[in-house]
Amino acid sequence: MELYLAFAITTATFALIPGPAMLYAAARTLAGGRRAGMMASLGLHLGGYVHVIAAAAGLALLFHAVPPLFMAMKLAGAAYLVWLGLSLFRDRDNTKRSELKRSELAPLSAERAFAQSIVVEVLNPKTAIFFLAFLPQFVDASAGLPVWAQLFLLGTTVNLTFSAVDIVCVCFASVVMAKLRRSRRSQRIMQRIGGSILVALGARLAFGDR
Repeated sequence: MELYLAFAITTATFALIPGPAMLYAAARTLAGGRRAGMMASLGLHLGGYVHVIAAAAGLALLFHAVPPLFMAMKLAGAAYLVWLGLSLFRDRDNTKRSELKRSELAPLSAERAFAQSIVVEVLNPKTAIFFLAFLPQFVDASAGLPVWAQLFLLGTTVNLTFSAVDIVCVCFASVVMAKLRRSRRSQRIMQRIGGSILVALGARLAFGDR
């Protein structure tokens, strides 16, 4: 328990440091509203379990053993983020459709944000590398739980902690959106800001250090 407590404190510290997931959740909120942001956070959370399971099964070691695989996933994830960002610039729903039609399209937009966010997280190899580097530091080989179970528990804790912070970011971003909701021009600006953030995150993923 002492080791797990140290792990929980360290995880919370990491979670509070602004990072790509925070920016992504905030961007989806600015572009599509609170529900889209919440669904995006849920998508990131579920996508994170792919990396948790991979770390527990040792599959994340493939990224070290096969560098081209890491690079391929990295570029695919970056391209997808840029495409999502550019698609927000092309979306003119908020200027050409009535309030009724927009309210009808809101659930679809949130569902789309959810599905896209799962893909974004799964295609982010840096998450896998983070789990591979961070989780083993807190594994106790002499504990009653097998190592794979410890890795899964630790990974789940990380995923839940980071998702909780993402939800807080969504709430803050939705407050901004609520104040600007009456202005169509402000909505367009927020949508473009959201798109710009996604494009910037894609560029950072593609050209950032491993």
